[in-house]
Amino acid sequence: MALPFKKDLEKYKEIDEDEILDKLSEEELKQLESALDEIDPENALLPAGLRQKDQTTKGATGSFNRDKLLQYLEKEAMDHKDREDCVPFTGERKGKVWIPKKKPIELLKEEVTTLDPELEEALSSATDTELHDLAAILGVNTLVTSTQSYDGTFTDGYNNVIKGEKVKPVFDEPPNPTNVEETLQRIKSNDSTLTEVNLNNIKNIPIPTLKELAKAMERNTHVKKFSLAATRSNDPVAVAFSDMIRENKTLRSLNLESNFITGAGVQALVEALRDNDTLSEIKIDNQRQQLGTSAEMEIAKMLEQNTSVVKFGYQFTQQGPRSRAAAAITKNNDLVRQRRVERDV
Repeated sequence: MALPFKKDLEKYKEIDEDEILDKLSEEELKQLESALDEIDPENALLPAGLRQKDQTTKGATGSFNRDKLLQYLEKEAMDHKDREDCVPFTGERKGKVWIPKKKPIELLKEEVTTLDPELEEALSSATDTELHDLAAILGVNTLVTSTQSYDGTFTDGYNNVIKGEKVKPVFDEPPNPTNVEETLQRIKSNDSTLTEVNLNNIKNIPIPTLKELAKAMERNTHVKKFSLAATRSNDPVAVAFSDMIRENKTLRSLNLESNFITGAGVQALVEALRDNDTLSEIKIDNQRQQLGTSAEMEIAKMLEQNTSVVKFGYQFTQQGPRSRAAAAITKNNDLVRQRRVERDV
């Protein structure tokens, strides 16, 4: 049952507002515009141009001249008088100069522990082994380990100081000795002795050379593992390797970790993996920026459609793509196991 006030509004449903506005005269339109001042300017149902009064009715004063306007503004600024200070500055400093208080230096007072003469004599004549045994009995043996020894001398007012373990120096990894130009020529010549290419951590390889390596790998039939981690590879390099993945049917492992590849480059690789059924391992983790949710969803969809990838090196940030990718990798491993059993039979 409709309410009474709703019945009264039924007659306004068929009213055409545009037709009413077309029939208004110019004076009536001005009155309507002036009435807009009473409308709430925060009303989101009204267009922005109708939430305030039109204040553009002033006539034109002439063509715009930027130089004259700047001259006028400069003249107005120069003619404007500065505000007078309530208390003029004379340069005189009043009040006392603040002097920070000196904190007294508290001298460390040596704490003197008095023991029985028999204990003093026993401790002074005890060996390091006996002191370790005594520490174990007292339950403080973790403070004196095989690399930390007891020292009974006084240091800065404190005794019984435990010597810290010396830190062993950690040396940098040796540079990658791979000759890039020689490796490129061996790939182009399809050298049968070259089955693994490792260019990791070589940061001075030009981008054109990286793309040339990808182009040479398209026709290579012997390299099964190609690693290009931390070589400053970017999206054009990823696109070149995506073209390589579509053509190469020998490569089993590809490593592109720790580079500058964005979501666009990863999506190119993902699209190429849909046309490849021989690559079983690919690593693309630790790029300069996160790939984003859309790229991770594309990766998960690719893994669900692919039947050969059993190892995928990437740390997903979203729970949904992570679960789907894990299920797809498990499915691919089961398929590989079934093929192996069928071959053995």
